[in-house]
Amino acid sequence: MIAALAAATVVALAAAVLSLRRRYLLVTVEGASMLPTLRPGDRVLVRRGTAALRPGCLVVAGWPPDPARGDGDPLMVKRVAALPGDPVPATLPETADTAVPAGRVVLLGDNPAASSDSRQHGLFALADVRGVVVRHFTAAQG
Repeated sequence: MIAALAAATVVALAAAVLSLRRRYLLVTVEGASMLPTLRPGDRVLVRRGTAALRPGCLVVAGWPPDPARGDGDPLMVKRVAALPGDPVPATLPETADTAVPAGRVVLLGDNPAASSDSRQHGLFALADVRGVVVRHFTAAQG
């Protein structure tokens, strides 16, 4: 009886962990592109999906595939500057669109001097956005 209860508890815990991993992602910040908001080594908890996207929120997105980079699918943390239908920010390179087209998003780093974002790469695919940051954990200062 006790063994069966222990086994059921382990199965329930495993199911709960799996469910959380499907909904959330924990990402470690690298680089200085989000200074002063986020520092290298900080961690962010991300709720997967794009339902909560709005201008100003922090997101985690995957870089579009680039075989020349050879780095697989690294993640980046950026701020949403504009969503589909919003005006294209004037800080972006020339584009034929005056509004962000459907399926695209403008992502910017808070530290323009150290950020590779929509200012250099143009509009990102909305499908590249993995989710919205819901919590920020500051790295231990040592």
